[in-house]
Amino acid sequence: MAQIKIKPKENNLAWHCDVEITDDDGSLTAHKVTMDRDFVTRMGADYKPGKVVEKTIEFLLSKESKEAILPEFDVSVVSHYFPDYIASLEKLLQNDSSPLI
Repeated sequence: MAQIKIKPKENNLAWHCDVEITDDDGSLTAHKVTMDRDFVTRMGADYKPGKVVEKTIEFLLSKESKEAILPEFDVSVVSHYFPDYIASLEKLLQNDSSPLI
């Protein structure tokens, strides 16, 4: 299973996350993911931005390889490629019992 490392950085309007995805064989991809404050608010106040990005990456990995994930994207574009993204993200967040990032 892939390991996901997220380093969130906040500014006034959005979060910018540096994401690294490492496979069991040690291969690594790096991604820059942005997310505006409104998106986090829609997901629920209980979720920290890093957790939303982590679950977004998990969702994408369930659909495609880490190499197919765009090197830079805003989470709002994911639903353009995968219409089930928002519903799936909500379920992933609700079912997660790990500590918030």
